[in-house]
Amino acid sequence: MAPAAPGMLRWTCVVLLLGRAAPAAEEYGLEITNNGPITTGAQATVHASLSMKNDSITSNLYHFNWIYAPLILIEKSEQRFNSVINVTGEFPGTFPISVWVTHRNCWLCRPVARNVTVLQITEFITGNLTIAQIEDSRFITRGSSSSTGAVTRISFCLHDPSHYFKSASFVYNWDFGDGVYQITKEPFVYYNCSTMGNRTVHLKVIAEWEQTGSIIHERETVQKTGDFTTALELLDAVKSINVVGSRETHVMENLSLSLHINGTPPLALCWLIKSECIPLEGEKCHLVVINGSCYNLSHTFSDAGQYCLSVRVENGVTMLQTYHEIKVWPTGIHPAFFVLLCIALVSVMLGLVLYTTFRSNTQQKDLVEVADFDFSPLSDKNLSSHSESGCGQICCRLCFLRSSQEAARESHELLHSFYKPVKTYTV
Repeated sequence: MAPAAPGMLRWTCVVLLLGRAAPAAEEYGLEITNNGPITTGAQATVHASLSMKNDSITSNLYHFNWIYAPLILIEKSEQRFNSVINVTGEFPGTFPISVWVTHRNCWLCRPVARNVTVLQITEFITGNLTIAQIEDSRFITRGSSSSTGAVTRISFCLHDPSHYFKSASFVYNWDFGDGVYQITKEPFVYYNCSTMGNRTVHLKVIAEWEQTGSIIHERETVQKTGDFTTALELLDAVKSINVVGSRETHVMENLSLSLHINGTPPLALCWLIKSECIPLEGEKCHLVVINGSCYNLSHTFSDAGQYCLSVRVENGVTMLQTYHEIKVWPTGIHPAFFVLLCIALVSVMLGLVLYTTFRSNTQQKDLVEVADFDFSPLSDKNLSSHSESGCGQICCRLCFLRSSQEAARESHELLHSFYKPVKTYTV
């Protein structure tokens, strides 16, 4: 019970001092902060700032009263509305530091404001681990998430505001949780894993330096250690966004599109339809969170024109953006129907012309009549003897030929009135 008595007494004093009535406390504000935690032997800075809530209050000179025991005061500075102290501790623990403000010429007056902060002191090295992914030669910090197949840098950031470890040398022992170990002298390491899943990264930091002993005043080696752990979540990067759907629609017609995403969910999807394709930044879009790889959206256009669907998808490790152009036609017959109608009409006309030409070439014939000439010698000898009878015969033949020609001509004219007249040769 004896070790706990100083702590209880310290907290009791703080409560009694801060519990004193202050009629003007609501007219002032007092903010107090510290830069802990720190390791034993290092220095911490505590800052107090006084502000006035009412502008009508006349500014006066104020005095800052600190309570920091059992910590050791290293330095104190005070200005008109601010006060700073530097303290150190030789033992680990949690220590309250309180401050109250009074008028400078009235120390016994009730405080105008008061506040308290808690400083944590540990015997180990203080710091934290950060995870950054390398993209386009830049380091991008995304919390504890990283992309599979990408180079990830895990860094240790030492918290040493008073430069206590300025002469120390460090050794870093890394354990990536998958059987891989690495020892470095630099506070960072590069890690690349192609398997998706969760990892727990462990780091042990060892610091060594020499200092003069407080008793025998000889050089001695001092060592401090620190253990740190962080979770590493490996996700598949968003590799592609495929927009499935029509690129044309009509006014007041519902257009349905399907987005297929290649990436590890959950996915933050942001989409926007404008007259032009624009990069999506911030919250200026329709933001939805999906736990799968597919998302369906519908939209109805009220005006005709050219539009663009902009889509952005990210899953905590990578971000990808794509565009999909859409043509909106006015209400009515689609221009494609007019094109098809014209093509059909031209095809019918061309077929009719070809059919008529082919039919006329196959059926058109020229009728030619050839006279019967007899050039034998007997015909010359018997010409005189048979002149009378021959004349009769010739006349009869001519008459017969003429009648036959007229009959043939009449028959042809009745059947084929559009044919050329028959040429007839007579002797």
